[in-house]
Amino acid sequence: MRVAVFGGSFNPPHVGHAMVAGWLTWTDRVDEVWLVPTLSHAFEKALAPFERRLAACEALAAAVGPRVKVSPIEAELPTPSFTINTLEALAARHSEHRFHFVVGADNLGSFAKWRAWDRIAAEFAPIVVGRGELTVEGAPSFPDVSSTEVRRRLAAGEPVDAFVPRAVLEAWRGAY
Repeated sequence: MRVAVFGGSFNPPHVGHAMVAGWLTWTDRVDEVWLVPTLSHAFEKALAPFERRLAACEALAAAVGPRVKVSPIEAELPTPSFTINTLEALAARHSEHRFHFVVGADNLGSFAKWRAWDRIAAEFAPIVVGRGELTVEGAPSFPDVSSTEVRRRLAAGEPVDAFVPRAVLEAWRGAY
C-alpha cells in the first residue's frame, strides 16, 4: 500500500490540512494518508499538549474520510524525533507499505536545516504541495490557512468556522 505521511504540528489542524489529505486520496496519489502530529517541534516551537492535537487530528481524519488515519508514533520515539527518525520507524514497523513524505511548498527553503533531508528525499519520495502563492508544478495550491492565525482568532474570540471543521474545533476545545 502507498501511504503518505503527513506530519506537522497540527496546532490545530485546519481545512488546509484536510484539503491536502483529501486531494491525496481522492486523486489516488496514495492509498492512505497518515496524519502524524509531532510530539515536540524540532525548532522549539511552542505547541498545545500532544493529546489535544492528536484528538483534533482524529476528528479531521474522520471528517475527510476512511482513507485518512492518525499515527501517534511520535509519542513512542525518543525526543527530539526528527522527520527522518519518524519515517524510518514507520517503515520498519510497516515494511509492507511504501511511504511518501508530504511537505508544503512553504518548507522548500528550509530543507538545509532538516536532519538527513537527502535521505528523506531518496527513500520517501516526497510529495510537495503548494500553499497560497507558493506553487508547485503539477500540484494544486491549497489555501494559506495558518494554525497561528486560528489560535490568534480563538484567543480573541473571533470566528474560525471558515478555517476549522466543526468536529475538529469540538475536539480541540474538548481535549483541553
